[in-house]
This record gives sequence, structure tokens and C-alpha cells, in this order.
Amino acid sequence: MLNAQKEFSNFKIHTQYSICEGAIKIDDLAIYCKENKLKTIGLCDNYNLCGALEFAEKVSKSGSQPIIGTQINFLFDYEIGKLPLFAMSSTGYKNLIKLSSKSYLDSNSKSEPYCRLEELKENNEGLILLSGNHRDLFGKLFKSNKLKKIKDCINDLKSIFKNRFYIEIQRHGEDEEKNYEDHFIKLSSITDTPLIASQEVYYMEEEMYEAHDALVCIGNKEFVDSPNRTKYSRQHFIKRNEDLKKIFADIPEALENNYNFPFRFHFKPKKSAPILPSIKTNKNTNVKEELLSQAKLGLENRINNFILKKNKTSQKSEIIKIYEDRLNHELNIINSMNYESYFLIVSDYIKWSKKNNIPVGPGRGSGAGSLVAYCLDITDLDPIEFDLIFERFLNPDRISMPDFDIDFCEDKRDLVFEYLTKKYKESVAHIITFGKLKARMVIRDVGRVLGLAYGFVDSISKMIPFDPSRPQSLTECIGSEPRLQKLINEDTRVKKLTDLSLKLEGLNRNVATHAAGVVIADKKLSEIVPLYKDASANLLLPST
Repeated sequence: MLNAQKEFSNFKIHTQYSICEGAIKIDDLAIYCKENKLKTIGLCDNYNLCGALEFAEKVSKSGSQPIIGTQINFLFDYEIGKLPLFAMSSTGYKNLIKLSSKSYLDSNSKSEPYCRLEELKENNEGLILLSGNHRDLFGKLFKSNKLKKIKDCINDLKSIFKNRFYIEIQRHGEDEEKNYEDHFIKLSSITDTPLIASQEVYYMEEEMYEAHDALVCIGNKEFVDSPNRTKYSRQHFIKRNEDLKKIFADIPEALENNYNFPFRFHFKPKKSAPILPSIKTNKNTNVKEELLSQAKLGLENRINNFILKKNKTSQKSEIIKIYEDRLNHELNIINSMNYESYFLIVSDYIKWSKKNNIPVGPGRGSGAGSLVAYCLDITDLDPIEFDLIFERFLNPDRISMPDFDIDFCEDKRDLVFEYLTKKYKESVAHIITFGKLKARMVIRDVGRVLGLAYGFVDSISKMIPFDPSRPQSLTECIGSEPRLQKLINEDTRVKKLTDLSLKLEGLNRNVATHAAGVVIADKKLSEIVPLYKDASANLLLPST
């Protein structure tokens, strides 16, 4: 099938999840796709798939076809470098997740995350492989003059990937591109490997170049005026279709393969229903029976040791009936919504914590309205005594995941993580978070890479109000601060500082880990979601 409209496919978009490299917010990209009626757009963030689901959901709603890929580091002949991979199908996406996760989980703290090339060959099904550009794996081999190794590697990969392997040609006006391109066009002919034209897109509009340059310096901890730093050309924005046709007019094969590239994909990741883990029970019981048994034992303990002692004037039989009726009512709802395992798992690690002298809070939020939770030692608040309503926590008419707010002693929290790791092994992970370039932070970071004096930048950042409960955007801060407005009008340094900061505000700055949140699944997490691990952080678990 040929693309009759001859529309250039930008399948190498780097969003803000390419940390301190991509300067594109997915919301903005979706609006751009809708306004320009783009048929297709592709994600290709460096080293992760963190934006894959968000990208697929929002781009689809804009009317464009999302293509999901990433760039993963691979080791070959003592060189570590990126190779772009794209998921053609659900099988390909699973292999993409597997390789992305392995690059972090199997790497040591002394190296950047990578996979071995053999692992790519073993997990190639459903994937399209590109050769990358002059900064990537083959580019590094080319700079080292390992020309025979490059040829042998391309032949090897082509024998495995067949027609799912392309030699990539990019033209951004960078000095090293021409020699690299000439050699790989020759290799394409020698190895009978098809060419494909592409653009490495880091920002949407050409006017973003200077701000993106500052963003790269922030990530690399370099100054803008450093002579030997990482520097990109001004051509890494989304170009017009007509312009791209002219740029690659002399290699029609590469253009034609680009036009037809989207037709090879019939997959996008979708939101799924919650995947709840199951807890092991005795062979003679199922989770419903186990929950009923533990809840009744817990209720008996609570009644005898707490409830009756507080209600000495009331009839024992009446009290027991009130509590048993409430317990049965809650159990019916929990069972109907299939949340038995959830309650048992939470109860299990809380009981373990209390048994091992780890302080645990009594419970907060709507979860305190559950008698089952009280009986399972999840909470220490009697919901009947305090007239708390269970339906605020779990309601069959308003289906949402139950959510217990549990407080653990900060000093001993790692012991709980250790217990979960031993019990659930590769089915548990931390929750990944992203630090943002917020109003104050972006002023400080941009000021630093521009080489402005620390005291000068500090005095400007202190004009920006700091109130986490009511955060203001940089635009709002400037609008409400006459001193800052005066400086912008009178000092060109401050004008440039704020102009660049406004363009970068809100982008992801760094990857972090949620202090206490964990994910537990019913199978190996690396089979369901991509995992990340910061080897230098010394964490027990990976993150997702």
C-alpha cells in the first residue's frame, strides 16, 4: 500500500520524557496534530517508555495515528549507543518493554543502562529496527573507524529482522552528518538494506531552539558558552511537509519508505482495568473464604478486647449483631467488586510491620470507614463507633479503586519494602515521579547555564512567591511583581533569562521515586509495564 497523500512521517518525536533533551509536552503536540490534521506521529524518547500510554491516548483523540517507539542503548564491540525500535504489534510492545526494562535492571551502577545486542536478536518479534543517526551506536562505531564491524553487524541484524530493518538518513545541517550519510548510503546498496528518511525532533517550533539549547545544558550541567559542549543544530523542529520533501528529494527511496512507514503499524497501548494481584491461600480455601475467615477472627478479637469494653451497658447480643451485619454487608460489596486480594495483601504487610515493631498509623481518609479494614488490622478506628460510612470508601455505584492511606515510620519504611520484595519478588516496584522545571527552579537553572552570577539569579528567584499549596506560573509571578517587570524592561540579561525560562517552564527536569508508593502485580512487572532503576540511588526496588 502506498501513501497517496505523500505525507512525511515524523516518527522520532522526543517529548519531555526524554529528560533534558525533549522539549515537547504531549498536550501541546496533540493540539498541533489536530490543528495541522497530521495523519500520523511517532514517539521515540531516549531510554524510556514513560510517555507511551499518555502519547497513545492523547494523540489518538486528536485524530492522528500514534506510533510507539523508544531508543535503547546497546553494547556492541565495546561501544554503547542508542538504536531506535518501534512496536508494530502487541508482541512487539511487550518486547520493547522487556528490552527497556532489562537495560536498567541488568546494568551496574558504573555504566549507563544498556542491553547486549544478542538480547535484541532474541526479542526481535514485532519490532522495527532503525540504524539511528551519527550520535547513536553506529555513529560511534563509524567515528572509531570500525567499518568492517558496522557492515558485519548490519548483515547480521538484517538476517534476523529481514524487512523490519532500515538504514536511517537524517539531515539537520550538522557537520558530522554528511560523511556518515555517504558511507551508510553505500552500505545500503552493498547489504541490500532499505533507506528511510527521518528527522530527530526535540521541539515543535524553530523559535524554541535557544531555549532547547539551554535545556540540554541544564541536563548536562554545562554552560551555554562552553566551547566543547553537546550542541545541536537549529533544525530539530517539526518542519513543513513541503520542506522535508525538498530536503530528501535526491533520495526518493528514503522518502517513499518514510511515507509508507505508518502502514506497518497496527497497535497502540491502551488503558487497562486494574490488574490486581492474587494472594496465596491454603489449598482448601479461595480468597473469598480466606477474607471471610480472617475478617470473622478479627471481628471476634475486636469485639472481645475493645468494643464490649467500651459498651458495658449495652446488650452483648445486640452489639454483636450490629457488627456482624455491617461486616457481611461490606464483605458482599468487596466480593462483588473482586477486591478480596487487595484487602488481604494490605492487611498482610501491615500485620507484618506491627509484628516487627514498625510503627504504623491508625489510618486516614475514607478507608477508616471500613469495618473489614478494622477487623483485618489495616486501620485502628472503629467505623461504627464514629458513624463512618463504608460507601465513601467503596461503592458499587461509583466504581473506583480502593485506597488506604497508611503511614509507616520513615526510618523503618525500607524494611517494609524489603519484606514486599521477598514476598512478591519481581512483581513489585516503586512508583516513578518527575521533577518539573517550576517557576523558581527554571529561573535558577537557566540563570546558571547562562553563566549569570549566583547572587544575581538568587535575588530574581526570590521575587517569585513560593507557596506549594497555591503554585503560580512564571507568567503570573511576573504579572504580580513590579520589581521583576522593571528589571525585565531595563536589563537585557533578565529579559533573556525570563524569555528562555517561560519557554521551558513545566518541562520534566529529572526522574525521581515516590517516597512510599509501590505497585504490586499478579505477574512479573516487566511483562506488563516498562521498569526504571536508578543504580546510583541504592533502592531495593525498580520503579514504574
